[in-house]
Amino acid sequence: MEVVIAPAEELAVLAADAIEALLQQRPESVLGLATGSSPLKVYDELARRHEQDGLSFARATGFMLDEYVGLAADHPERYRNVIATEIADRVAWPAERVQGPDGLAADLPAACAAYEDAIAAAGGVDLQILGIGTDGHIAFNEPGSSLASRTRIKTLTKQTREDNARFFDGDVDKVPTHCLTQGLGTIMEARHLVLLATGRHKAEAVHQLVEGPVSALWPATVMQLHPHATVLVDEAAASRLQLADYYRQTYSSKPDWQGL
Repeated sequence: MEVVIAPAEELAVLAADAIEALLQQRPESVLGLATGSSPLKVYDELARRHEQDGLSFARATGFMLDEYVGLAADHPERYRNVIATEIADRVAWPAERVQGPDGLAADLPAACAAYEDAIAAAGGVDLQILGIGTDGHIAFNEPGSSLASRTRIKTLTKQTREDNARFFDGDVDKVPTHCLTQGLGTIMEARHLVLLATGRHKAEAVHQLVEGPVSALWPATVMQLHPHATVLVDEAAASRLQLADYYRQTYSSKPDWQGL
């Protein structure tokens, strides 16, 4: 696991660099897309590169991490709509090339199985963007999730619903109680995991992710077992890391050509 500690703006550039390099090498690459606040600056940077430099997503495929269950198709917080607003529409990404689990399906377990099949049929995810919750969840894999889990229905914790209430006019009662989410086992099959976290409120989760024991209590810790995982954090999110100086030293001595 590589840990990079830098200002939030620099972290977004680094993540965008990795995505751009991937698309230039293989335009038909498969990207994993996260929602929430963590990837927003990355999406802004990718949109800028599309507008100014012609970075193309036309042949790429995108798979979303998760989706709320039961939100209307036109609800602004439905994650399919959020992804369209934050990145897909801004880079002229063909709508049919961006997929998400169907939170309105009549048969939710079947929809989850179909989503797993779609990811496999696309050849798997090349680069997965991730955020992390204050309780250590990635996607909607809440504490206690199986480290081998696949796409499935999950019940959201009180903490997650409270954290997400800011997207629902501050009213936790408007936040859905269930979601569909890629499982930890599904996420771990991506070839490169890039997780971003900023702010002191993420410090404990980042500490557990990087330096704690691998445990379902902190689901993101499963990333310690991944062969190519990159954790991008600002100084506030890194404030609990015991080996922060070592991570800074390692990154500062890394050859420029190596990339993430």
